[in-house]
Amino acid sequence: MLKNIPKILSPELLKILMEMGHGDEIVIADGNFPSESIGQRVVRCDGHGVPEILDAVMQLFPLDTYSDKPVVLMSVVPGDTDEQGNPLVPIIWQEYQNIIDRYEPENCKIEMTERFAFYERAKKAYAVVATGESAIYANIILKKGVVK
Repeated sequence: MLKNIPKILSPELLKILMEMGHGDEIVIADGNFPSESIGQRVVRCDGHGVPEILDAVMQLFPLDTYSDKPVVLMSVVPGDTDEQGNPLVPIIWQEYQNIIDRYEPENCKIEMTERFAFYERAKKAYAVVATGESAIYANIILKKGVVK
């Protein structure tokens, strides 16, 4: 055990976060994401949701200040609706914004990327963290910055 390291971060995930360099990207994926077929390196966190993993990672992970939008979300596919038939706006996205604002309020701009473009970008990511998150459109990519 170490002090001040969120207990939810496994040794494997900590190692990956340490190995990553400036500009490398990590995907924190929901339970429906094809993590094993897309990821170069996959860390399993099946018993956890994306928000709790994101919160733990953001305590240690600097976002790229040289990137206009160092956070990426998968856009909702046109035609997807909520239970009332309204255009779908995933509630979990506001939770992500709140978490990122807490740690990097000056660098929390989010890019929206079409589904298949998101998959292509995820294939190039340093690693994919596979969670048990059940919310849809809950995948997020973080671009690593420099510790100053």
